[in-house]
Amino acid sequence: MPIYEYKCELCGNAHDALQKMNAEPLTDCPACQKPGLKKMISAAGFRLKGTGWYETDFKGKSKTKTEKSTTGHSDSCGTKSGGCGH
Repeated sequence: MPIYEYKCELCGNAHDALQKMNAEPLTDCPACQKPGLKKMISAAGFRLKGTGWYETDFKGKSKTKTEKSTTGHSDSCGTKSGGCGH
């Protein structure tokens, strides 16, 4: 859910609100209780919540046996020099 910045045009109070993207903008100021809030334009802020795939989930893990055998030379012929035609 995005975090939106609001500022009251009547009292000057500024605060952030965690709201759904399709939620209506807030209008009543929590400080002065009057309908003077305006949504500010700012950098997008959001919170990742729940399970999901992240780039860091797989960093630092070694290659599997399948990946190693397809990237390196197999010595099934008994030599590593490629004498059997590999």
